[in-house]
Parts: sequence; C-alpha cells; structure tokens
Amino acid sequence: MWLLDVNMPKKLEAVPGGLGIHAECADYRGWGGLTDGTLVEAAVQAGFRCVLTRNRLFSESASGALKRFPTFCVVLVTIPQLRGPEFLTHFQSAWERSPVQPVECELMRLNGRPAR
Repeated sequence: MWLLDVNMPKKLEAVPGGLGIHAECADYRGWGGLTDGTLVEAAVQAGFRCVLTRNRLFSESASGALKRFPTFCVVLVTIPQLRGPEFLTHFQSAWERSPVQPVECELMRLNGRPAR
C-alpha cells in the first residue's frame, strides 16, 4: 500500500489504483495533522510501504522514524504545482515514462531515480 501525503491531490489515488497499486490519502485516515515522523510510524503500523509527497524536506524531518523503519520508502514528487486535472495528467505522463519502484530506505523521485 502507498500513502499520499496531505500535500498531494486526493484524486491522485486513482492513478496508482489503475496500475494495481492500492493508494490512500493521509487525510482519509485522519492523519492530516501528524508530523512527518509520526506519519511514517502510523503508515508502517497500518501496512503502508511508502509515502508520495511534495515535501522536499520530508526525509530530513522524518529521519528518526525512517531509521526505525528502514523498509519504508519516501517518493518525492517533483511535478510543478498545477490544478488538479492538469497535475494528474502530468503525474500519469511522468509515471508512464519512468514508473516508480520503491526501494527500501531510499528517497526516490517520481522518475524512480534516487534523489540527490
């Protein structure tokens, strides 16, 4: 299961779902107010294996939790801020060019290459 951080469009749930990947929004679980580290802990306990986020500092702010849960992956989505439907189109296009394959204990970009 993949978790969509609160900074991701809720309608994005359908894109991974169409690819056979179960995705849920953090808000739908009542996790909208959690800090990044607490969100990682809650996500792991609920069976999620990665989080998709636009927060470039997520890994830094959640570093303690990520050390405790080394199998969890953070996927940094670097698509520019766009209106919902346009963002979904860009996300789908980026995914088709380079699908994300989460790697344990890695910070990944949408294109699947490790972030630097």
